[in-house]
Formats: sequence, structure tokens, C-alpha cells
Amino acid sequence: MPIVAHSSYASPGWLANGHLQTLIPTLFRKVGGIAYQRERITTPDGDFLDLDWAAEGTPRLAVIAHGLEGDSQRAYVRGMVKALARNRWDAVVWNARGCSGEPNRGLRFTHSGATEDLHTVISHLTDTRAYEELALIGFSLGGNLTLKYLGDRSRELHPRIKQAVTFSVPCDLRSGSRQLASLTNQIYMRYFLRSLRQKIRAKMKVMPGKIHDRDYGRLRTFKDFDDRYTAPLHGFADAEDYWRQCSCRPVLKQISIPTLLINARNDPFLADACYPISEAEANPNLHLEMPASGGHVGFVSFNPQGEYWSEFRTRAFLQ
Repeated sequence: MPIVAHSSYASPGWLANGHLQTLIPTLFRKVGGIAYQRERITTPDGDFLDLDWAAEGTPRLAVIAHGLEGDSQRAYVRGMVKALARNRWDAVVWNARGCSGEPNRGLRFTHSGATEDLHTVISHLTDTRAYEELALIGFSLGGNLTLKYLGDRSRELHPRIKQAVTFSVPCDLRSGSRQLASLTNQIYMRYFLRSLRQKIRAKMKVMPGKIHDRDYGRLRTFKDFDDRYTAPLHGFADAEDYWRQCSCRPVLKQISIPTLLINARNDPFLADACYPISEAEANPNLHLEMPASGGHVGFVSFNPQGEYWSEFRTRAFLQ
């Protein structure tokens, strides 16, 4: 029954609020000292994925998946890369389609269940690199995608993938989407819709006539966006079908390697269904930690290293 009963995280007193824990790192955290090397790989459908490497030639590699509308430059990603380097882990961040600074070649973009892209990345890494051990790390959307990959492929997982760590995961996409549509989360919802519109407009320039943003201003929620774009572009009947097929929670019981899932209890993005207590109780490989505070991809700590608790916790688990 690997539920972590007592989390080691305690937020600074003035940052106990979930919204502050979410916003302060996004707005103010800076992480320097990382120089990525970019590699572009081709996907089976003729598109591309950009991988950003921070590697010193160690025998262990962390494969990092960012969150919705994120990329390799986000502070939470760079902080993780820097912290892992202290423990002699190389890192590669795979930028989801449309998130590396250049529109992709096809109409499709990233979504919460795009595990085929993660599989393309892992196949490339295991075919071309001689790392002895791989660990998968995912944040938010990237966490859901990572956990779904581990559950779906539990019986055929590459033997070099040994462990996984995920944070702030909307394990149930339907309830998470409804949570973000609430009045208290409008600041986030508006941000995501604005950012996604920029991606749509970028595709309109390279694929005129194939996609448009007419009446985009009428979209108010992820259900609106997923009904109009995500579902039809990726073969789902509608938003509800997309959420049902791509949520990781139904496959968590199948995960076959040691995996840590950390969802803060005050995460403003997550509803009750995103805390898979029964699944963790039933699967000895799934370690569920639910600190009282932390926000969404927050977990702020203050120390001379500039390391957040999420990074310390990841290093400890991978040890």
C-alpha cells in the first residue's frame, strides 16, 4: 500500500495558498546555468519532435515531459535538469509538437494522450544511445501522458526504463477540465486559451485553409477547445471521448516499475478524481504522495542551491 502517509514538503508560511504556489514560480523563478543542445527527430507520420539535451556522458538519462503550453525552457523543467545533474543524471527534454518554437508540419498537435510521441522518443533514445538506465519524469499534461504510457505499455516496456516521477497530474481529464472551468480558475483558463490560439494561428500561416480561428473568442473552456480542435484533429468523437480515452487513471493499476506521483492537495487545477488513492493502494509500484500544499507544479523551497522540493524529492526517489 505505497501511499506516502507523511509528505516531507512544507511550504513557506506566506506561500501556503495554492494559487500563490502556482503563480510565484511561473512569474518569478529563473534558472540559469543550462546550455541545451538540440536534436530533431522524425516521427513515423513524417512530422518532427525537437529534443533538448543537457548531457555530460553519464550512464543514466532522465527523459522529461513538460506541461500544457510548456517547453524545455520553463523554470520547472530547467530546475529539474539542473538538480538531476548534481546526481550525475543526463537529461533530455522532449518538446511536444508545436512547443519547440516552430509550427509542426501536420495539423495535429500535442494532447494529453499522445503516448505515441513519447514512444518515438524512447525508441530513438534506446536505439541510438547506450544509457544503462532511463527514468521518465512528467509534469501536469506531460505527467498524464507519461503515466498513461507506462500503464498502456507495462508488458512491453523497454527494460532500460527503471523508474518514473510525475507531478501535478490531472489523472482524470474530465474532472480536471471542469475544475479549470470554475470561476476561481479563470485566470488560468484565459491564459491557456490565449496561448493555444497563438498555436492555431501559427498553423493557419503554414497550412492556409486547413484550420481557422473564426469565432475563437466564443471558446471559454477546455471542453469548447477540445470539441472544436483536439477531438476532430486526433480522431476522437468529442471532448468527452478524448478525456475518457486519454486519462491515465484507468491504467495506473497496470504500471510495472517504481513510479512516484505527487499531487498537492491544494492544487487549483485538480479535482478529487485526480487523486488515485485506490489505484495506489492496489499497485505496489505506484507511490502516491499528496502534500497539503504545493499548488500546481509549485513546491517552492528556499535554499542556497535554489532547488525546489520537487527536485530534491525526485533525486531522492531515483536514488
